[in-house]
Amino acid sequence: MSSTSPYVVIMAGGIGSRFWPYSRNSHPKQFMDILGTGKSLLRMTFERFTQTTSPDRIYVVTNSEYSALVQEHLPELSTAQILSEPVRRNTAPCIAYASYKIAQQDPNAVMIVTPSDHYVGREERFFDSINTAVSAAESDQKLITMGIQPTRPETGYGYIQYLPDQDHGVHKVKTFTEKPQIDLAQKFLESGDFVWNSGIFIWSVSAINQAFGTFLPEIAEAFEDGKEAFYSDGENEMVQKVYALCKNISIDYGVMEKANNVFVVLADFDWSDLGSWRSMYEQRPEKDEANNVVDANALLYDTSNSLIMSQNPKRLIVANGLKDFLVADCDDVLVICPLSAEAKFRDFVSDVKSTKSKEYL
Repeated sequence: MSSTSPYVVIMAGGIGSRFWPYSRNSHPKQFMDILGTGKSLLRMTFERFTQTTSPDRIYVVTNSEYSALVQEHLPELSTAQILSEPVRRNTAPCIAYASYKIAQQDPNAVMIVTPSDHYVGREERFFDSINTAVSAAESDQKLITMGIQPTRPETGYGYIQYLPDQDHGVHKVKTFTEKPQIDLAQKFLESGDFVWNSGIFIWSVSAINQAFGTFLPEIAEAFEDGKEAFYSDGENEMVQKVYALCKNISIDYGVMEKANNVFVVLADFDWSDLGSWRSMYEQRPEKDEANNVVDANALLYDTSNSLIMSQNPKRLIVANGLKDFLVADCDDVLVICPLSAEAKFRDFVSDVKSTKSKEYL
């Protein structure tokens, strides 16, 4: 295996429905400054990984309607580094597109796959974990995921059970469990041998492409047949044909839960998938004396532990008696609900789509 710096694949094609109404179909959350840093989540992710590889080894996979937005946020990238999906097919086809393209250029490559919209703190520990995983992926045909030590019985994350034996900090994975109920999540936390599935993966392109050939052969065959079109004017046409053949399937369900060469690196950096308004509230440091996050022109009375957001500085928001609430005022939509109602946002979006106008989405 090559010991050169790894490739990084940033997945940036989602619509972020749980951050509606700020995250819209035309401008989803990865292109927004969710954390109040002055940079979009995509930009923060890109800059994070320039500390471990060169910009010419960073690829972004996104939906074709966001390709121009990616270029706007990441002007350092060439058009060949922005992989445009014609339709959304979940993470397995997305990752296959990137891995087969990179393999065509560098068959000895090691790649890191990461979402575009996560929060990462204590970055020195993050890179320690990444380096451990990259070294293991270079030397063996391991499929590696990053496991986060759980701090609470979280029902919004997937869990990984691992075996206690380890090879230089890399543990064999025993089981995957998708988003458990609260009582099971509590048992996982108490057992001590479960970690959160971060959705960050590290492997060689040869290892993951071999896994695609074994577990998702139709995807592997389609990309293998079209590989000569990569880095050419015919790439988009080829990808459209391939995606027409791909089923909608996640990399976890399609590969990771089936393969027997799956490992996890235990990480202790600060992490959140920023999957909901609550998670954003928890990561924003600038809370007032009543533990509110206020990014609005607001007057608050007897209000605590709440998130008050508005994109209209001229609108005055006056709130009284709120506790653990979200007020999200965005353009033509105002949402007021408990911060704990994060699971309801898919219903909100679905109902708006079916009973109101799509312009609200």
